[in-house]
Amino acid sequence: MTATSLGKGANIPVAASAVHAVLAWTRRPGTPDADASALLLTGAERVRDDDDFVFYNQPRHASGAVRHLGKQTAGEAAWDAVEVNLARVEPGIERIVLCASADGGTFGQMSGLVLRLFEAGTQVEIARFEMTATTETAFVSGELYRRGGQWKFRAVGQGYAAGLAGMATDFGITVDDPPSAARPATTSASTTPPAAALPAPASRPAAPPAPTPPRATRTTAPPPPPPPQPTPASPTPAAAGSPGVRTAKGEDRLPVDMRKRLSLRKEQVAVSLRKHGAEGVRARVILVLDASGSMSPLYDKGIVADVVERMAAVAAQLDDDGAMQAWTFATHSMRLPDLVLGELPEWLRLHVRVGEISLFGRPSKRKKGLHPLQVDMRMVGIQNEEQKVIADVRTYVRRTPAQDPTLVLFFSDGGVYRNNEIESELRAAVEEPIFWQFVGLGQSDYGVLERFDTMPGRRVDNVGFFAVDDIVQVSDAELYDRLLSEFPSWIKAARAARIL
Repeated sequence: MTATSLGKGANIPVAASAVHAVLAWTRRPGTPDADASALLLTGAERVRDDDDFVFYNQPRHASGAVRHLGKQTAGEAAWDAVEVNLARVEPGIERIVLCASADGGTFGQMSGLVLRLFEAGTQVEIARFEMTATTETAFVSGELYRRGGQWKFRAVGQGYAAGLAGMATDFGITVDDPPSAARPATTSASTTPPAAALPAPASRPAAPPAPTPPRATRTTAPPPPPPPQPTPASPTPAAAGSPGVRTAKGEDRLPVDMRKRLSLRKEQVAVSLRKHGAEGVRARVILVLDASGSMSPLYDKGIVADVVERMAAVAAQLDDDGAMQAWTFATHSMRLPDLVLGELPEWLRLHVRVGEISLFGRPSKRKKGLHPLQVDMRMVGIQNEEQKVIADVRTYVRRTPAQDPTLVLFFSDGGVYRNNEIESELRAAVEEPIFWQFVGLGQSDYGVLERFDTMPGRRVDNVGFFAVDDIVQVSDAELYDRLLSEFPSWIKAARAARIL
């Protein structure tokens, strides 16, 4: 079956129950990437709310009808895809607009830009729409719409010079600090001649990406022996007198219940270190928290706050100065105030939060009512830009050298897509006294982080990664055992390589 080549405005019926809309282009040095997305619209040409926008940081619609499949590359070819299950589209939705935004430039700088529609089950190409552009930074490349009880696909090719935020505003998405004009100026993309053929398979993928994003391989380590129990009659932490367990500065100022939890957790950290041959090791601990849009439920449910409290025990056992440096990140990287152990309850209240995130935009003024030391989370944004916070942590370690190695505890729910930039930063960090332990909080795409254990060309393996479906259900024993399983091996290798 030969795919139908469409010109702008042309349409065809779609008999398939589910399709992949694949935006493809040719990679060239210095040219931007593109990000595919979709908007679910009612008959009024508007979204019902911001949840009807599916993109890399909100990759699945609640109905299950639309999901973002993720960006992939193969040589000079690159593509990003959206899956639409037409059989699951809710009755109130009449159109699914297939959008894209240019990352780092305009669509006019890209070559080989084409929207390809595939049947999801057979991967048979149904239609393709080849496009050229000029100054557009956002595109409506095509749309799926109901007509007479049947789904149809239309090639649209309408560009927006005002970017993704301008385009989204037109369809009812809430945007902070919108442009002064009521509606952005738009331009139209022109099509190449219908007979134009796609490049040969060697330079252009012949099929869309696999429908299921890669998942981390998860293994469950056997639980270590149970730690000694504290003496119930004494409010003093049992860890203070337990072999190998340190008393960190300031922990005596914690509320009794929090102090008891800390005591038990420090013992469990000590057990895990002994299991891995690292009893008595010391390290500076740095915490990094993902604050991208998809993390909001984990903050709202208190899951991130619980994670921070559990990590405070790691810092207290490895570094007894009673303080831990911390960063948060999304589109931008922001350093948080140091987590001082004796002030842990207040730190959790002030600094473990998403606050008022928005899909787009940065406010021109700081939000009123914030504590002077609080980060205005609207300034952090919502995208996943891990490479920025990795670079900031590296800079901090270089500028503030420590006698002990640095352990970075990096928590994210995935959505990793800056693979080349992240790999570049972590490869460059091989010669630095830092071990990067990444923890995935869910089932999302973790990109290059999953592949570092088998990635060649490094003198030492400076990156650890594991993912959990629900960290709340993971015991302290299992969590610390997995968290500290690779750090001791890195210390030995880094010493042998004279990095430490």
